[in-house]
Amino acid sequence: MSGSTGEKVRWGILATGGIAAAFAADLVDLPEAELVAVASRREESARAFAERFGAARAYGTWAELARDADVDVVYVATPHAAHHAAAGLCLREGRNVLCEKPFTLNLREAADLVALAREQKRFLMEAMWMYCNPLVRRLKALVDDGAIGEVRTVQADFGLAGPFPPAHRLRDPRLGGGALLDLGVYPVSFAQLLLGEPSDVTARAVLSPEGVDLQTGALLCWDGGALAQVHCSITGGTATGASVTGSKGRIDIPSGFFNPDRFVLHRDGREPEEFAADPADGPRAGYRHEALEVMRALRAGETESPLVPLEGTLAVMRTLDAIRERIGVRYPGDADPAAAPGRPVVQDRPAAQDAGESAVTPA
Repeated sequence: MSGSTGEKVRWGILATGGIAAAFAADLVDLPEAELVAVASRREESARAFAERFGAARAYGTWAELARDADVDVVYVATPHAAHHAAAGLCLREGRNVLCEKPFTLNLREAADLVALAREQKRFLMEAMWMYCNPLVRRLKALVDDGAIGEVRTVQADFGLAGPFPPAHRLRDPRLGGGALLDLGVYPVSFAQLLLGEPSDVTARAVLSPEGVDLQTGALLCWDGGALAQVHCSITGGTATGASVTGSKGRIDIPSGFFNPDRFVLHRDGREPEEFAADPADGPRAGYRHEALEVMRALRAGETESPLVPLEGTLAVMRTLDAIRERIGVRYPGDADPAAAPGRPVVQDRPAAQDAGESAVTPA
């Protein structure tokens, strides 16, 4: 990009599922953004998506989008089993990339993408939209400023009621199924946003017959004495609440901690104080903030975001790998360090890869 603030940032979207549509709906409302191209492995799906959101070009292959020099940045919205392949393809063709969470299936794939982006001198960011949310940023600022003293505990949960049949992507090991990567990435990321990478991880899970986790509980520990209790499930709907307790108070998010509408600050000796989301952000505010951060960084010539730093993404992936090791969940390709960069983990389900994240998750 030229760096001129007067030019629109031209976006491409890779995949056409529910999360891609939700992101596009927020994107087209931003005057500084322009959706110019979309790609799917089925051309008819790409054409329908392009017509729906006003994109000028629709491609039936990922490679065509990756080679489109008129695209400043590609949003990778495939299920996570294909993130490494899709994001790697785009980076090698010179595109900047915003890649959905969880960043990849494992730390090895994540480190490969980070190294590739740095080699290509391209922008890369995990679409951890929670980190870009203004209310979450306000909460972090309060914690960092000592509003509740020294953080002692973090608690967060994310569960969906289901039930999900064995054929669903959330039950398929080849698609990175299970509660942890799809939902547990949020509680883990929330805890590490406030405390950094833990020094020790303990976890237990209930596994499905297919070998993915139906629900997982983990205890994350830090050398300074802080603890985080995180839970995720695809067998029961939880409150999706979070709480941060410190030596001088606590902060409660009653529900939807990944995209909250309010939180309450409790400080010793004071009345509770409520912080609410700005109504000006609108009802679809979830994804616009990460898009705005990407565009800000691109105009500034940055290759990563200070809000969602790549080292933080790698740290979360280390924790997720540690939890999976402890609960005994493995995916195809986990033990193949010589796997070719950019090669799809799943090669026999192109339709599933193109489907995008399930509409039942906020991604």
